[in-house]
Amino acid sequence: MHKRTAIIDIGSNSARLAIYEQSSRYGFKLICEQKSKVRIGEGAYNNGGLLQPVGIKRAYNALSSFKQTIENYKAYKIICVATSALRDAPNSKDFIQLIKDKLKLDIKVIDGKKEAYYGGIATLNLLTKKDLITVDIGGGSSDMTLIRNGRIEDTYSLNLGTVRLKELFFDNNEKIEEAKEFIKQELSNLPKSFKQETVVAIGGSARTIANVIIQRSNYPLNKLHGFKYRLNEYEEFLDSIVSSNMDNLKSFEISPDRYDTIREGILIFLEIAKHIEAKNVITSGVGVREGVFLTHFLKNSNLKFPNNINPSMQNILDRFNSPMGVKLASQKRQAIKKLAEIFSSNFEIKKIYMQELQNAITMSEIGKNLTIYKAHKHSFYIALEELNYGFTHKQIILTALLLRVGKKAKIKQSVYKKFKSILPSKNILKWHAFLYSITLSIFEFSDDAKIRFKFTDHTLFIISDKPLYLLREVLKEIEKPADFKIEVIDSK
Repeated sequence: MHKRTAIIDIGSNSARLAIYEQSSRYGFKLICEQKSKVRIGEGAYNNGGLLQPVGIKRAYNALSSFKQTIENYKAYKIICVATSALRDAPNSKDFIQLIKDKLKLDIKVIDGKKEAYYGGIATLNLLTKKDLITVDIGGGSSDMTLIRNGRIEDTYSLNLGTVRLKELFFDNNEKIEEAKEFIKQELSNLPKSFKQETVVAIGGSARTIANVIIQRSNYPLNKLHGFKYRLNEYEEFLDSIVSSNMDNLKSFEISPDRYDTIREGILIFLEIAKHIEAKNVITSGVGVREGVFLTHFLKNSNLKFPNNINPSMQNILDRFNSPMGVKLASQKRQAIKKLAEIFSSNFEIKKIYMQELQNAITMSEIGKNLTIYKAHKHSFYIALEELNYGFTHKQIILTALLLRVGKKAKIKQSVYKKFKSILPSKNILKWHAFLYSITLSIFEFSDDAKIRFKFTDHTLFIISDKPLYLLREVLKEIEKPADFKIEVIDSK
């Protein structure tokens, strides 16, 4: 059995369990996720920070259930961290001891800067942008990481959280302006270096905001991680949620389990975004739990994946690739690169998405692991669902679409129409589909032949040291994006 690691994250609002399975040195996937709205900090802010019995009981019951799940999944390692609520509570040691005695779980209380650091580690490894500020809005604190040139430069923890704001202002029907002033006062302590155009939003409030915007804008890809939007396009809409009463939240298509703290979360996020002068928002589906896991997973790799490794793609290949796919991967990448160079030199192709071409051709065998029939469709769905980390949405969709075209270079019109707003132009897509399909066909029907290419007199010559009879037949069915010929020169 592959190694499994369980991460428990106890926040002021929710406790979460995530179990990760390692598929290879750099491949992993999330195999279990559970959440309980423990609200362990409920009532603490009005009682000298002391954890109250009702919150303690909920947290204990949730952790007991998590422990049973972990045992069922046979995780070899358990890491349990707690954040703001236990940091601030004078009686937190009593709760920690209770959990250790009864459940044999060792809770490590991390400070706000460490919490921000874990969010930064997750962001650096599992998103694409390298100059940004992360904002993780929790129940008791909002933790921020300043990242420049792919390096964590600073972290800061604000004494601002959704539960804290709810109990101090919203539950007491205080004016929103008073809550804003409270937030601004706390933000005045933030170092002046915390200024960036891009903010990565982490946490439940951030995911709720993204989900509402995705539905409102009819965004075609139902994937929160990596979802981007311009803040000025939705600021007024988000303000309207903050100003609404609890009964009106259902009109915004917000999940009922977020009603109690979403207004507070949005208000905190908007004020932070204004203060740091952010213009663009990237939603993160990862945070503290992933950061804790990666700190353990990458401890011998300087806490980062090698430049040529993507963990999502690696996990897909670990699970679905065939022996033939492994054997030919390098040759396929070299061939598709050479073909792209040839055609971009002889035709007006505005842009070549080389990384997406090479990723698609590397994963071209994955659908066959399920069944050889309609394997290209299986590959499409696997890529669309499983390519999560380290890719933009455009990269995910383009890679998946290339896998979908199979050996005929035919772009499914319904798929293109659905994702048109994110994809490159139709002409560019046709060229990429052709490059993918001809490379795929060459390696399926070349029987370990030594292949080279030459383009002259408006003709692509495929030159082989072995017979390519079947390839000749297949090439007739490939849709070409321009007027040119394809000739095979082989050893007959």
